[in-house]
Amino acid sequence: MAKEWILNIATNRWGLNKKNNVGPVALWIRECHPKSISDWENYYFQKLRDFLEEKGMRFAPDEYIKHLGQKLYIKISETLSAEINEVTEADCVDYIRNLLINRTYEGYQNEVKTIYGYLENVLGVKIHPAPDKWDRLYNVDFYIKTSDKLIGLQIKPLTYEQLPEVHKWREWLERTHDKFKKEQGGDVFIIFTTAKDKKKLIHNIDVLDKIKRLL
Repeated sequence: MAKEWILNIATNRWGLNKKNNVGPVALWIRECHPKSISDWENYYFQKLRDFLEEKGMRFAPDEYIKHLGQKLYIKISETLSAEINEVTEADCVDYIRNLLINRTYEGYQNEVKTIYGYLENVLGVKIHPAPDKWDRLYNVDFYIKTSDKLIGLQIKPLTYEQLPEVHKWREWLERTHDKFKKEQGGDVFIIFTTAKDKKKLIHNIDVLDKIKRLL
């Protein structure tokens, strides 16, 4: 429904659904534990009436809901409409480019840095950023110094759709990683990462034990 996303965006943008405007709705419905929608409506109106009195607002619940709806309409018909009219084709092109190039790259870099910091804490060693040429020569992002060799690390963020193809990544990178082993003396470990509930996770967590055995 075309209207729904506009109403949703505007309501969220101006905070018309926040508890300072409508009360702690999520808490109240759990307190009510309604068996029907009418149970909830009656309970909400009772709570809303008390809420408005505490704020010194002389509205009946129905009138207040209408007031919020009218406020939303003004924001959409005047403020939002004026802003939409200011958007140009160039703005849209720049936004899509920025989304696909800049923001995607920044997200990738943030994920790599987050996992990098986590690895230092878990492994208890200093992890060094690899020289730029190592990325091209060896597909290595970071390395660890030991007493007699270097251990290479490659951090490879994956989507859940790519997880079944993890073995393909290993096959593709095997040649360059073998070259690192011959020239730098140590193995390269690929650390596959995924994002779940906005948290970055190591998919192949067992790789940490393999690295620890070489330290």
